[in-house]
Amino acid sequence: MTRVGFVGAGRMGAPMVRRLVDAGHEVRVLGRTDEKCAALRDIGAQPVTRAADVADGADVVVVCVFTDEQVQQVCMDDGLAAGMRPGSVLIIHTTGSPATARKLAAEFADIDVVDAPVSGGPHNIAAGEVTLFLGGTHAAVDKARPVLAGYGDPILHVGELGAGQAVKLVNNSLFASQIGLLRAAVDLGARLGVGEAELLTSLTHGSGTSRVGEFVAARGSVQGFVADVGEFIGKDVAVVRQIAGELGSDLGLLDGVIDAGIRP
Repeated sequence: MTRVGFVGAGRMGAPMVRRLVDAGHEVRVLGRTDEKCAALRDIGAQPVTRAADVADGADVVVVCVFTDEQVQQVCMDDGLAAGMRPGSVLIIHTTGSPATARKLAAEFADIDVVDAPVSGGPHNIAAGEVTLFLGGTHAAVDKARPVLAGYGDPILHVGELGAGQAVKLVNNSLFASQIGLLRAAVDLGARLGVGEAELLTSLTHGSGTSRVGEFVAARGSVQGFVADVGEFIGKDVAVVRQIAGELGSDLGLLDGVIDAGIRP
């Protein structure tokens, strides 16, 4: 049994907490409202109301909030990282800048930090098969892996600290650009007299298929799919564009295709 602290038991985090409890871990979770605390107790977790209490005595602390700014708020301003014991592991699932994980590791040198952005949705987590891209030392990843195995498969160690975020940002840039390509393909199909739903379904059986194409076909339209995922993919694209800008670069050919894919 591992003592796990958890922040961010929302759409993605709640099924993670449930899987961790079911795997026999002792899980302490930040719950900011009475309703959230009650829901956490119902699945066997221990709710606490302060970030510092999440870290108290934990072997591993998992952060699964929405933005980079929220990671910094909870880890630094709210005292989560400072409250972790030496040798424990901080796992960051939030998709954001590789610099954030590195900054935390530099400021809190007595803990191990692993960036572990997620590829997949709540249904993948519930099934124990969400993809995780891990960045960090081999020692830190080895400490994190037994907890992550509660809901992650495959768990891919892709490089040093920050590499997990880099892979996820490239992945989501490609994901968004493929949506843009599908939108252009649907426009072409319309000019050729083929309905969108029929075209999308047919493409899943052809050489032009992709995983994104299968998702969009299941939704029935590109616009419907964008409505479902636009908020999440738009956030990640903004992050990768900012990082590319800091390096004096851009996304090249992907930029225009992405804009076509994620426009409302």
